[in-house]
Amino acid sequence: MGEKKPNGQSRARGARDALADAATGLRRRFLDRSARVGVIGLGYVGLPLVSAIAQSGFRVTGFDIDPRKVALLNRGRSYIHHLPDSLVAELVKGAKFEAVSDFARLEEVDAILICVPTPLTRHREPDLSYVVGTTETVAKHLRRGQLVVLESTTYPGTTRDVMRPILERGGLKSGTDFYLAYSPEREDPGNTEYNARHIPKVVGGDGADALTLARTLYDQFVAGTVAVSSPETAEAVKLTENIFRAVNIALVNELKLIYDAMGIDVWEVIEAAKTKPFGFMPFYPGPGLGGHCIPIDPFYLTWKAREHEVSTRFIELAGQINTAMPHYVVERLALALSERLGKSVRGARILIIGVAYKKNVDDTRESSSFKVMELLEKRGAEIAFHDPLVLEIPPLREHPEFGGRKSVALDRAALKRFDAALIATDHDGVDYKLVADTCPLVIDTRNACARNGIVADNIVKA
Repeated sequence: MGEKKPNGQSRARGARDALADAATGLRRRFLDRSARVGVIGLGYVGLPLVSAIAQSGFRVTGFDIDPRKVALLNRGRSYIHHLPDSLVAELVKGAKFEAVSDFARLEEVDAILICVPTPLTRHREPDLSYVVGTTETVAKHLRRGQLVVLESTTYPGTTRDVMRPILERGGLKSGTDFYLAYSPEREDPGNTEYNARHIPKVVGGDGADALTLARTLYDQFVAGTVAVSSPETAEAVKLTENIFRAVNIALVNELKLIYDAMGIDVWEVIEAAKTKPFGFMPFYPGPGLGGHCIPIDPFYLTWKAREHEVSTRFIELAGQINTAMPHYVVERLALALSERLGKSVRGARILIIGVAYKKNVDDTRESSSFKVMELLEKRGAEIAFHDPLVLEIPPLREHPEFGGRKSVALDRAALKRFDAALIATDHDGVDYKLVADTCPLVIDTRNACARNGIVADNIVKA
């Protein structure tokens, strides 16, 4: 008697069982940390993520298109200030981390975490070219049973509507052959209290298996995971976090303008207000927004909202206030030069202190210092800068004319050559007393002098 052939129902049941076994096997490898994890993009988000994953016991392959970065990392060297060489060297030496530029090796990893830039176009619309290009590369090497997670900040719908169709072009299906999720990065460069391992991760999966697998992976190396109902919700969470900061920074920037007109120190106001143990959260003014998130992410939502015929007046107003701050700072400098030194901006020698976008990091992305420098040079000022963490300005997308300029020394002889110093970034490693004692005029946009107990008539807050 011939062997009985399986019917359609039994074949379907067998396929479901095989899929369940594959998901179970992947989850087991995540739990015992025998899985290999791939991280695409080894910048200010990707490299700290690599560190967190590898330190927890996983083997990590880092992918980057820049061969110089790859070579440097494989020699045990770091190019990020707050991630020391010793840590990278330890991971490389222990065979926990390897950097590569050969994307064919994506086939070797069990999970692919994507950390690539999501900038804006010149028309302030989302530029997903890095996400799309990376996804197309992943699709070429995608194999059954892999988990793919996007970490880049983006608008709701990107993971499901943009990435999934590209990944499925080769015939593999999300939730059936591979697993797709979104988990936004929450990296805060320079934060010594919270690093990638100590911050909970929000996770939204394209299906129940994807959610379970992504949570299982992240639970092995972060402080915990927060599951949400969909990738779209997780994408919205990230935007909400950054819009919250952008709007509140705009609020204190506007309050600075108002209180300055009244002769009130906004910094003193904030210090007093934050003693209230409820209902108030301190945010601080500055010369403008910087970093890859806060100046950019709100406009991802405003763009997406237009698709649904919804206006985002509050977000756009906050953007207008924040982008106007460099102009305000330059006007305050011009007024102080005229009233105190009898000089105009044209021909004045100005030292910008700090070109990183925030204190104690070497990250210059979207730094408002460059807009201030641009405005001053257009008005005829002679500009130099000092930054203890940025010895040379890297290539810049928005301000290519500043790329390659080198930081000048901060000593008494050097400071005497300048008419004014403008504190744009309040790094801890700067001798602010020397600056205040030597420069005829100090424009302090970060309250750095007052915080260091330095009070002098030549200091102007802006």
